[in-house]
Amino acid sequence: MQDEVRPTRMPGRPSGRLWHERFLGFFTEIRSGEGKSALLFFSYAFLLLICYYILKTLREPLLLVGASAEIKSYAYAVIALMLLLLVPLYGAVFRRTDRRQFIRGVTGFFVTNLVVFYFLGRAGIDIGFAYYVWVGVFGVAIIAQFWAHAADTYTVTSGQRLFPVIMAGATLGALAGPSLARVLFPLLGPWPLMLVAMALLAATLPLVGWTRGAVPDESRNEEPSMSEKKNRRPFGGFSLVLRDRYLTLLALMVVLLNCINSTGEYILTDFVLRYADEQMAAQPGLDKGNIIAAFYGDFFFAVNALTVFIQVFLVARILRWLGVHGALVILPVIAFIGYGLAVFLPIFGIIRLVKIFENSADYSVMNTTRQALYLPLPAAEKYEGKTAID
Repeated sequence: MQDEVRPTRMPGRPSGRLWHERFLGFFTEIRSGEGKSALLFFSYAFLLLICYYILKTLREPLLLVGASAEIKSYAYAVIALMLLLLVPLYGAVFRRTDRRQFIRGVTGFFVTNLVVFYFLGRAGIDIGFAYYVWVGVFGVAIIAQFWAHAADTYTVTSGQRLFPVIMAGATLGALAGPSLARVLFPLLGPWPLMLVAMALLAATLPLVGWTRGAVPDESRNEEPSMSEKKNRRPFGGFSLVLRDRYLTLLALMVVLLNCINSTGEYILTDFVLRYADEQMAAQPGLDKGNIIAAFYGDFFFAVNALTVFIQVFLVARILRWLGVHGALVILPVIAFIGYGLAVFLPIFGIIRLVKIFENSADYSVMNTTRQALYLPLPAAEKYEGKTAID
């Protein structure tokens, strides 16, 4: 009998795997055909976070030049009020629109807003307060929408494997955005820099369709039924959160995490001020502001560097080894051990180390896991419920 002829394989190239899939395989488990969508989502997150941090950097000088710091407190209050009003409107539009058209429409709306701000600013009109409030609303809506789109695109298993790669794009964008703004602001000024951010945001529009279209059928989530989208909810996402136990628990978790983080930041700030006073007492010629700025510069660098390392090399493995439920307890364990240690050893160096590990775990493991918790939910809970919680 004639020997069976078997297809040959090129040396060094696994069958069915492209170079970018082999590269991504160093960081997470990736199946054949998933590499393109992962890279597109990575790029989408990267562009979106660079845009957001450029706009966020611009809002401080536009608001505070010629105004007092107290005005920021009023701006935060207005942001909260605007979100309370806009979340139900966001849900009402979502229920009447195709999801891809909806995402493009919201993104296009924000692009148009930036065009208006650009011309008003060029005309010499003070847009500082309105722009500050707008950035607060933009940051919540556009980032929540991105992760809702990602959770709505992938199945639960594929999303848990690929979200660490996508979050790496967001992390790197969040690092690149402030650096880019710091370099370009003296060269361009606020208004051309606003156009740069607008161009980055507009560049994400085609990615809405490309990201979903690139996902293999076995890794792609199904479309929702129209009856699901047409259910009326008078208070939009808030009604969903209050009615659904899973979303309620997610909201409580987010509030608890923010309370723990805020308390830790307060403790660290108190120690930093004491440290600065001690340094000035030892060397009276030192400037307190410079001491504080130097500390936070080193602190943020350490947090960001550790965050990138954990996100790129550890998060995917943690989710694979421990699962979503196991990953959820990592940050509480770090906080419990760290602050427990700080009670018995209230040393400045210990507090600093605790906050570095806590913030890094929060921005990497916890943030990725929190987004993955929306993967099993229907589309309305992902878009409306997530926006309300955020």
